[in-house]
Amino acid sequence: MTAQRTDPPRQLPLDLGHGTGYSRDELVVSGTNNQAAAMVDRWPDWPSPVVVLAGPAGSGKTHLAAIWGARANAVAVDAGRIGDSIANLGARPALIDDVDAGAVDEQGLFHLINAVRGAGSTLLLTARRFPSAWGVSLPDLASRLKAAATVEIHEPDDLLLAGVITKLFADRQVEVEPHVVQYLVRRIERSLATAMRVVERLDRTALERKMPITRALAAETISAMDEGQREFEI
Repeated sequence: MTAQRTDPPRQLPLDLGHGTGYSRDELVVSGTNNQAAAMVDRWPDWPSPVVVLAGPAGSGKTHLAAIWGARANAVAVDAGRIGDSIANLGARPALIDDVDAGAVDEQGLFHLINAVRGAGSTLLLTARRFPSAWGVSLPDLASRLKAAATVEIHEPDDLLLAGVITKLFADRQVEVEPHVVQYLVRRIERSLATAMRVVERLDRTALERKMPITRALAAETISAMDEGQREFEI
């Protein structure tokens, strides 16, 4: 089978072990993430030393952050151990993914922001919520976060999901009819992570059964995943 051609401007960074990386050329852009992509492209000419990408799980924040992290040669900082990274940060940019996954380390984040600002560097934070919803009680940190540039990423729309699914299949050198892609877009959870899981499951099952990926197989796959089945009965 031959790889299905995709539209180069509409690609998404997804590290699947199928030759897909985190480069900017592999970013699918739609109305849901275009502002975030533009902010990544704009670096280092940012409106603020601190930028927050905020959006729901599965919206692609981590992938955008990975693109920026590679481009900026940023230090990946553990949200639970922020203080450990400050001393050796120097003038390098810093990245914290899912900073609000647990209780925010307010003292650590405050000192990190100060270190970044003092070095004339930049800090990228990804979060599910806007900073105002993090429950920050440290007034100085709240003030710093108010000055940050916050960009919202929405749940994937039909255009983005279709582009992602098409590209995921193409990365696996699998050709899938457009009507099957549209069926998946209508049926799956609006999450890029879910799209990755569905494509992987469909590809594996089609190979095991030595059959093409059809709408019927897509329906069976989604039903099985909805029922929590981990493996198919072949």
